[in-house]
Amino acid sequence: MIYLDNAATTPVRREVLEVLWQQLAGRFGNPSSHHRVGEAAAAALAEARAMVAGVLGCRSADVVFTTGGTESDNLAIKGIALGAPRGRHLITTPIEHEAVLESCDYLRRLHGFEVTLLDPDASGRVDPEQLRAVIRPDTTLVSVQYANNEVGTVQRIAELSAIAQGARVPLHTDAVQAAGWLSVDVGALGVDALSLSGHKLGAPPGIGVLFLRGRIAVEPVLHGGGQERGRRSGTENVPGALALATALRLAEAERAEAAPRITALRDAFITTVLSGTPSARLTGHPTERLPGTASFVFPGTSGEAVLLELEQRGIVCSSGSACAADSDEPSHVLTALGIPAEVAQTAVRFTLASTTTAADASEAAASVQAAVGTVRSLDRG
Repeated sequence: MIYLDNAATTPVRREVLEVLWQQLAGRFGNPSSHHRVGEAAAAALAEARAMVAGVLGCRSADVVFTTGGTESDNLAIKGIALGAPRGRHLITTPIEHEAVLESCDYLRRLHGFEVTLLDPDASGRVDPEQLRAVIRPDTTLVSVQYANNEVGTVQRIAELSAIAQGARVPLHTDAVQAAGWLSVDVGALGVDALSLSGHKLGAPPGIGVLFLRGRIAVEPVLHGGGQERGRRSGTENVPGALALATALRLAEAERAEAAPRITALRDAFITTVLSGTPSARLTGHPTERLPGTASFVFPGTSGEAVLLELEQRGIVCSSGSACAADSDEPSHVLTALGIPAEVAQTAVRFTLASTTTAADASEAAASVQAAVGTVRSLDRG
């Protein structure tokens, strides 16, 4: 099997498994308990927080552990909007993850917020000047994804942040797909909030991070014991926090070598697929995209049929966001980029990992050509 669905989830790294086992077996206490076992757990949690802060370039106090990217996005958007609202206006894009779009829609429906959607170009990039044109004195929050989870397009977050800062409006970015491939130094990016998810990095599902710049007031989404400095109640997942911190630190240490190598494999893969597959079309930006992401539409086929053919050939990939896999609707990302609904239904996404080899990419590209050819011949028959 060649696994090319790493944007959906990644296998847990061996180093992370070792950290998990050590924590579960030896430091299993509740970090809020005032005894030796609890204090050992609290020390482990502090260690994890410091490790994450080291990669993000922020204070440990600005790191909030959550259950994953979805909760981090919800807490950032609802929490900031309701925490100290200067108005009732939100700005985002139509190609965000559902966790962002539905959080904004919740605020619109139940709290009377107005939502402005920036208009990305056909490659999925937002012009920062659009943000400058629509930001207002009553804008409460801007939320723009660092890198798109379906097509891999990378946004100019630092430029967008500078515009938001000039208007004294906080900016949140969903960096779930970007971490490990791009710098997530929050100082360089200029963001006020940033979301991460462990299972995209080689940690298990169920653990995430939200960076919240210290001056940002936040209304909690979960209420209870006041953990995470009152921003996210609930007994902390200490093993998960250490697992995420370990995976993030390892990915950051490997990024300088892995990103250009996988970019080269991705480009070769894209070239082979496009040259050998009639009418295949790359989606997303041709160059400003995540190193491991190659997404296509194959007009005249069924994306699901192509996926099945690929899996029979040992290639595991997806038709887009795993979070929308149960929906029969075409991808909201692709339709927002101007791709007709019937063509969007033919989408297939391949996401490489740092462990993907040249042989893997070459075999996968040949399999794509064969699978699409098989599906088209069956449709003609």
